[in-house]
Amino acid sequence: MAGRGSVRASGNFNANQDAETLYKAMKGLGTDEDSIIKLLTSRSNSQRQQIKAAYKTLHGKDLVGDLQGELGGKFETLVVALMTPPILYDVTLLRNAIKGAGTDEKVLIEILSSRTAQQVKDITAAYRQEFDADLEEDVTGDTSGHFRRLLVILLQVRGQRSRNIDLVYIDTLFSAGEKNYGTDEDQFITILGNRSAEHLRRVFAAYMKLAGYEMEESVKRETSGGLRDLLLAVVKCARSVPAYFAETLYYSMSGAGTDDQTLIRVMASRSEVDMLDIRADYRRLFAKSLYSTIQVYTEHLSLSSSLCLCFSIQFKGFIGMENIF
Repeated sequence: MAGRGSVRASGNFNANQDAETLYKAMKGLGTDEDSIIKLLTSRSNSQRQQIKAAYKTLHGKDLVGDLQGELGGKFETLVVALMTPPILYDVTLLRNAIKGAGTDEKVLIEILSSRTAQQVKDITAAYRQEFDADLEEDVTGDTSGHFRRLLVILLQVRGQRSRNIDLVYIDTLFSAGEKNYGTDEDQFITILGNRSAEHLRRVFAAYMKLAGYEMEESVKRETSGGLRDLLLAVVKCARSVPAYFAETLYYSMSGAGTDDQTLIRVMASRSEVDMLDIRADYRRLFAKSLYSTIQVYTEHLSLSSSLCLCFSIQFKGFIGMENIF
């Protein structure tokens, strides 16, 4: 998915100059928030790390700490996310989801169902390095039942590849759900959690022919609660990760239960990965522009003009492609 992000590295980059721009934006009375966000959203995450290092060298201060001291609320949350290396951002989100008050199942589901097997391995290693703790042990200690079992499977090496569809899988899934009274959750977990995305897509097609239902429909009918949400995420990500995040963004801004934390989290984590595909899938799925939807959403929340500007710049993407909004 390389090259499908809406935020890209600046071709005319000078870390020292950018560090000075940020320092001046925070110096004296008031804070030039527009300058801060224009600069940060026109630099890649790697470049932001270089700016952070330059700022420390030039001024002997921590850039993120100074930004936090000048900003606040949702704007601060987004800027800190943008200044955090992607792998560290994921492990911090997971740590907070587990160790905070209660368990944030939404974060666990979103990250562990959408990341590749290699990314999950990297996350596990980074989690141990950052917190001197085992991610799997922390997850198992904070969750339970079938939901915990599927999370553990996703944390382990997954994605067994097969050139041919094993029809036993299809019949087993059908028997575990639609065919018989009651649901065998273990079979759903074992099969959906241990196959590669490519293999699962072939399984879904064969299952539809046998059962007459799409896999998502069967999961909704046969499971409930956190397990249902996690299984649905696994299935949707196997079909298309960008479409999964397009739907995630849609529901974060819909109805009474709006969720700005999810909006910020997805934008920060996908802006350099596949945001161009996400916004295209958003228009395809919901017949509206993601860009304009976010503008309306932020205006409705009466967020700062800088935060609205940040959202706008993040989604502007390539010059000359504004017409897709």
